[in-house]
Amino acid sequence: MGGDQPGQHSDAEHVRTVPVFSAEDLPDGLVVADSEGRIVTFNRMAQRLARVAPDDALGRDFRDVLALHDADGRDWWKCSDPYGGLRTRTRQPERPLFLADGREILVAARYIRDTATGDLTQLVVTLRDASHRARGERSRADLVSTVAHELRSPLTSVKGFTATLLGKWERLTDKQKMFMLETVNADADRVTRLITELLSVSRIESGRVEIRKQVVDLSELARTLIAGRVAAGEPADRFRLEVRGPLPELWLDADKIGQIMANLLENGVRHGAGTVTVVIEPYEDGAVVSVRDEGKGIAPDAVPRVFRRFWRTRRRGGTGLGLFIVKGLIEAHGGEITVGRAPSGGAEFRFTVPAGAPEFA
Repeated sequence: MGGDQPGQHSDAEHVRTVPVFSAEDLPDGLVVADSEGRIVTFNRMAQRLARVAPDDALGRDFRDVLALHDADGRDWWKCSDPYGGLRTRTRQPERPLFLADGREILVAARYIRDTATGDLTQLVVTLRDASHRARGERSRADLVSTVAHELRSPLTSVKGFTATLLGKWERLTDKQKMFMLETVNADADRVTRLITELLSVSRIESGRVEIRKQVVDLSELARTLIAGRVAAGEPADRFRLEVRGPLPELWLDADKIGQIMANLLENGVRHGAGTVTVVIEPYEDGAVVSVRDEGKGIAPDAVPRVFRRFWRTRRRGGTGLGLFIVKGLIEAHGGEITVGRAPSGGAEFRFTVPAGAPEFA
């Protein structure tokens, strides 16, 4: 009677083997020193970041193996004094420090004590690669530089013409006044566009793009955008619109789709040549839009960089944010965008959008 009945399983059969976690599984470098300051743990990531072999680390004093200094060149271990400092201290928040060879890493520490205010029994140090932080700082510096450059020209123009109008109004002809006011108006629009682009970049990078869906007629939207460019002075034969086949009902954000198509049209006019053709056709459960020009196209080695922030052609026109924004807004709709060679030889930007559904569906 003591055995398992047929169809039943012993408790041992239900025991699952749990993988044993080790310091080697951590994505960050881990260094642990004992109560005497000798290293007892030095995982693989710590070896890679500090460029120290485990045999040269284990059993040695942590200060000799992991020599760290701050931006002013001060020895970090002397400043923080983990073994002889305040006994109430339990941690050091993450901060950038420098290794002996000058490389920057992010370091945090945890103090393990035998009692709340007792002696240090273990010093636990984590190390992280700081290269992503350096890239982020360079990116922010590039953004500030680009914004300053793009704002300087229109604001200088606005300031100069406004001062002239205020100081010499009676001596200026109506034609001169009109020219200055039109220039100020155009430069104000330029500043507004730049601010709009920066807000779009911020929302895309933080994942805060809001999509307000409504039924959008892609072909009518394209016609309106082309008509606007023609009204602004572009020759009508510079553009061609082709709508191939009936499209499904598309629930999209009209403003953002308009921003996407306007940016691609602007890109084709500014950097392409010949006729800019917009082709709209059904695709799977949605639609695909292709914007083509007849210029030289994009060099194959530049294709992977096209949708990055601040990518610009050799002409360096614009802020270099337009295509980055286009990609972010398309992906927020659940679509994709690619760039390739158009049938006419120029560049072709091709993006898809799903049919979607109303928010209340």
